[in-house]
Amino acid sequence: MNEGEIRPARTGRVEVDQGGVERGLASLVLTIIELLRQLMERQALRRVDQGDLTDEQVERIGVTLMALEEQMAELREHFGLDPEDLNLDLGPLGPLLPRP
Repeated sequence: MNEGEIRPARTGRVEVDQGGVERGLASLVLTIIELLRQLMERQALRRVDQGDLTDEQVERIGVTLMALEEQMAELREHFGLDPEDLNLDLGPLGPLLPRP
């Protein structure tokens, strides 16, 4: 059975590759989290560029964004995912996440 494959068993039950389902769900959830992380990062950079933040706020934003990126790397590693695995192909619209 291929990863994530679901097929009916002879008993009338559906056999599910639990590892594939878990990895697929983790990939979907982490994709959404990564999208939100990147949006937050862009918004933070806009605010920094506008100059309406104190040095302390800029430092806090930087530390927070680095911690989020580090946590994402740990989660990807835990589920055996590469950054490319989180970038869904939206067909004619292109990839979901901007490529580095």
